[in-house]
Amino acid sequence: MSSPPPQLFDPALLARRRDRARSRFGQADFLHRAVAGEIEERLQEVNKTFTNAAIIGWQAPLWAEIIGLPAVALPDAETLALRPGAHDLVVHGLGLHWANDPVGQLVQCRHALRPDGVLVAALFGGQTLHELRAALAEAEVELTGGLSPRIAPMGELRDLGGLLQRAGFALPVADIRRFDVTYPSALHLMAELRAMGESNVMAARLRKPMPRALPGRVAEIYAQHFPSANGGVRATFEVAFLTGWAPAPDQPKPLRPGSAAARLADALGAEERPAGEKAGK
Repeated sequence: MSSPPPQLFDPALLARRRDRARSRFGQADFLHRAVAGEIEERLQEVNKTFTNAAIIGWQAPLWAEIIGLPAVALPDAETLALRPGAHDLVVHGLGLHWANDPVGQLVQCRHALRPDGVLVAALFGGQTLHELRAALAEAEVELTGGLSPRIAPMGELRDLGGLLQRAGFALPVADIRRFDVTYPSALHLMAELRAMGESNVMAARLRKPMPRALPGRVAEIYAQHFPSANGGVRATFEVAFLTGWAPAPDQPKPLRPGSAAARLADALGAEERPAGEKAGK
């Protein structure tokens, strides 16, 4: 029997933080709107008409409105309220980075898809908030002599693409879109993260309050190292887009090595030489 995945995050705290953020989310919804709009454009390029979509995420109704498809809106709980084989499209909207078992959630999405159905998931990638991570680390070491978990670890593109394969998706594709955002200060950035429902819910977080001097020192270090060209400070949000298809018998399959019907040299109109032999010899 396989052991359960490690509990990196506190789902109950995440739910409370999101509930607290709901009243302010409209002031900080630009990333959700931008990423949902990106997915809407990508779906227009798919040669397929979707009639039974499901959108997963704590802001799923907003995403459904932007994507413009009739869809079932579901929260991104550890166990998703999806029915097997009920959908031809599942969109997972900016929540998978908080999952204790992201592969498990992707497997649930695959089971909910009909053969040849499509999954598109968007989540924050490894370079997200790297500036804030660095400023927090420097300030905390300076003031307390140690470090504590304050920003969640986020996957790099190669690892995130591997999640699709582990979950059993066919034709997996992973790519990154970077959003560079300017804020008046690091304090404004941290306030906006709370309004987005993206504050610290790591299980290993410190349970005592942040040192009173820490936010101000973080803001000073941040402004020193990461100023924006037009005043204020810059922040990076890296969004990974994961796309996969539920397996179907008539999908294209990758060719076996050595099974090509024509040589690459012929296609390029080039002369083929043994390895190591230089041109002109």
